[in-house]
Amino acid sequence: MSSRSSQLFAAAKKRIPGGVNSPVRAFRNVNGDPFFVARAKGSKIWDVDGNKYIDYVGSWGPAILGHAPDVVIDAVCEAASRGLSFGIPNPFEVEMAELICDWMPSIEKVRLVNSGTEATMSCIRLARAFTGRNKIIKFDGCYHGHVDPLLVKSGSGALTHGQPNSAGVPQAFVDLTISLPFNDVDVVRKAFRENRNQIAAVIVEPIPANAGLYFPEENFLSILREECTRHGALLILDEVVTGFRVARGGAQEIYEIKPDLTALGKVIGGGLPVGGFGGRAEIMDQLSPDGPVYQAGTLSGNPLAMAAGLAQLGEMQRINGWKLLEELGARFEELAREAIAHTKIGSTFHRIGSMFCLFFTPGPIVDLASAQRSDLKMFTKFFHACLRRGVYFAPSQFETGFISTAHTPEDIAHTGAVMREVLDEIVHFTIE
Repeated sequence: MSSRSSQLFAAAKKRIPGGVNSPVRAFRNVNGDPFFVARAKGSKIWDVDGNKYIDYVGSWGPAILGHAPDVVIDAVCEAASRGLSFGIPNPFEVEMAELICDWMPSIEKVRLVNSGTEATMSCIRLARAFTGRNKIIKFDGCYHGHVDPLLVKSGSGALTHGQPNSAGVPQAFVDLTISLPFNDVDVVRKAFRENRNQIAAVIVEPIPANAGLYFPEENFLSILREECTRHGALLILDEVVTGFRVARGGAQEIYEIKPDLTALGKVIGGGLPVGGFGGRAEIMDQLSPDGPVYQAGTLSGNPLAMAAGLAQLGEMQRINGWKLLEELGARFEELAREAIAHTKIGSTFHRIGSMFCLFFTPGPIVDLASAQRSDLKMFTKFFHACLRRGVYFAPSQFETGFISTAHTPEDIAHTGAVMREVLDEIVHFTIE
């Protein structure tokens, strides 16, 4: 008898390309079919067939308080009772803008949008207009949404499916994008020398989280800041994933970097569609209606998304959620490393705060090339064996896991035991 999930997926494939509305959900990288979710609460999700999982995907990052936290649900219901969308300003927009500028001092003004992709796209347009230049530097494996000029050696779903460059992107756009290895300052300096007065901006995930998870080496980000300043280019930090996740002030707080522009998303929407971008006032003032750079959106600053985000961020502040996440993350890392050491499997475990990734290759992993050494067949075995035991990790080696404040010590302990059991089986037996 087929499962309800398999029936839904068969129906979806008839009407939705690939049966999914975002590629990585298709489970193709793990040679499987997706399950369909019926409901979620706290650290758990239940599929339409009644199976329960401890969830470490968290809607790909937004669910920092876990799924359906009461404080967020109450805020959304209250906001919805007054209207779903207005198309004119609402007070929540001002409150969110003030919070963002307060928590991220590099941001003097912010424009709220509907997705991370829209945020990065707008940053690029704004940087080009402000500098009068056209070329952009990005880094291999960093994913900045499905923006045409940034789908060059990108991460996330494009990397997962073996197609880091997309069809339909004109070569003329590609020619304006310079993609370099992450953590290599020499090639950055060379690119600036060879493209003097042509580079509008450098865009980077300060902590790349779409080719697995790896970290900037000492001084890498500060050197990017120095090179951009020296050559009159803007530094754009894509903090769609890390913003308000790794720290109250994002990765820029941890690494003490002041970008010219920052892209935001995920956490600031509390689980609803959202994005934002902001930076120095003189740059942001180039946006219409004050300046010549056009950007607009019917649902931008949507009252439900703003209410959800404000409730989530307010709760994180109230409970000192980042301290709790660090404690949970440290315990998770301890158990993961114990499992790895027990089985003596060749792997590398990375974590910062509540974000983590297990690579099936020895380290060090500092860039896309080293991340791609990971054994994808071994990851596939690991993924399915964990899923059968009720632990849901991202269905791709090249994605990051997320812990929420709703994960309990018991969740973490159980997950550690599952990882140990699964890794032991991978080493000593054949898991089909």
